[in-house]
Amino acid sequence: MKHIIILGDGMADLPVERLGGKTLLQYAHKPMMDQLAKEGRCGRLVTVPEGFPPGSEVANTAILGYDLNKVYEGRGPLEAASIGYEMADDDFAIRCNIITLEDGKIITHNGGNLQTNDGDVLIKYLDENLGNERVHFITGIQYRHLLVIKGGSKHIVCAPPHDHPNELWRPLLVKAKENAPVEPGRMTAQETADLINDLILKSQELLAKHPYNQAKAARGERQANSIWPWSGGYRPSMQTLQEQYPQVKSGTVISAVDLIRGIGHYAGLKIVEVEGATGLADTNYEGKAQAAIDALRNDDFVFVHVEASDEAGHDGDLELKLKTIEYLDQRLIAPIYKEICTWDEPVCIAVLPDHLTPVEMRIHVGQPVPFIIWHRNIEPDDVQQYDEVSCVSGSYGLLKLQEFMYELMKIE
Repeated sequence: MKHIIILGDGMADLPVERLGGKTLLQYAHKPMMDQLAKEGRCGRLVTVPEGFPPGSEVANTAILGYDLNKVYEGRGPLEAASIGYEMADDDFAIRCNIITLEDGKIITHNGGNLQTNDGDVLIKYLDENLGNERVHFITGIQYRHLLVIKGGSKHIVCAPPHDHPNELWRPLLVKAKENAPVEPGRMTAQETADLINDLILKSQELLAKHPYNQAKAARGERQANSIWPWSGGYRPSMQTLQEQYPQVKSGTVISAVDLIRGIGHYAGLKIVEVEGATGLADTNYEGKAQAAIDALRNDDFVFVHVEASDEAGHDGDLELKLKTIEYLDQRLIAPIYKEICTWDEPVCIAVLPDHLTPVEMRIHVGQPVPFIIWHRNIEPDDVQQYDEVSCVSGSYGLLKLQEFMYELMKIE
C-alpha cells in the first residue's frame, strides 16, 4: 500500500454568520472530498501539543509523526534546510518576514503579497547594508526569508506577525525569556533580542528609501517596509520517516513553502518543485496533482501541501478562501483520485488541514482538525460529508498528534 497525504493549510474554520452559521468546509462545493468521506473513514486530530504555538511548523511536523518535544527548533532551521543553507552548530536561524506597517500597526504579514523576485532584491539590499560576520539575510520565497545570527540565542519571545494584524507593532518587539539559560559560546537572550530589534528598526529606515517602496508609495499601494523575525532555533535532530516507519522506503514532498520543504528535507523526503506553484490561490493545482501522481509511481509516500487557504484566511478574504477549498477539491484531489483508481497497486489517501485559520479572526487556531482516510478496501463509517462537524462522529474519533501517522501506516 502506498500513502499520500493531501494537506490544505489552514483550510478548517469556525462557523461564519455570513454563511448561515456554517463553516467554510460545510458551505463550499467540494464533491470529491465529500465522496472520499462517504467512501472512507473520518475523525478529528489534535495537531498542536500543549504549550506549542498553533503554527504550520508545529502542526505539519506532528502530522508526520514527530514528537515536538524532541525535535522542535522553530521555523527558521527548517526553512534554512529548504533553501539550501547548511546550518553550523553555532548558528541561530530565524524566519524573517518582510511585512507592511502603517500608522504604527502591522497591516499585513506578507508585505502586500510580495513576490519572490522583489523580495530577493530587498533581502540582498538589507544584507548589503546590515549584514556582517555575525548577521546574514538569506532569500527565501515571496515574503518568507531567513535571518541567521552566529551565536544567537533561541531563548527569546517573538510575535508571529500573522497572529497580530492591525495591532501596534512596538509592544510586539522581541523579548528575552525570563530566566533564559546562558549557553557557552552564544550571546545571551537579551543580547539577541536587542540585536534583532535593532535590525527591525534599521530595516524600516532602509526599506523606506528603496526604489521599490518609493514606487509603491507613489501609487498609493502597500509597502514592504519592515522585517519581522520570528520562530528561530538551532540545527534540529530528526530521524527520517524511513527510519521511523519500515513501510516508507522512499518519499516525496510537494510544496511551494520553504517551511514544508524543510520539514521534508529532515524527514528524508525528496523535494519536488512544481512550476507555477506560488503558495497563493493562483498556485498550479494541476501541476501539483501531476507531480503527486508521478511521485506515487515510484515512491511509497507522498506529502502534498497547498498553502492557499491559509493565506486567504490570514487576509480575511471569505470568498477567496471558499475558492481555494473548491480549487483543492476539483483541481488537485479529484485528478489524483481518478488516476489512482485505475491502478492495480492500492493507494491510501488522507486529506486534512494542519490547523484552523478562521477568516473572521485571521490567525491560527489550534483546535482539532477534521481528516479523511480512504482506500479502495476500507470499511466506511457513517460520515457522509467532509467538514469540522460531520467528522466528529467519524469512526477514528479524536486522535492526538503522532497517532494519525501511526494509524495511517497501519494500512498496508
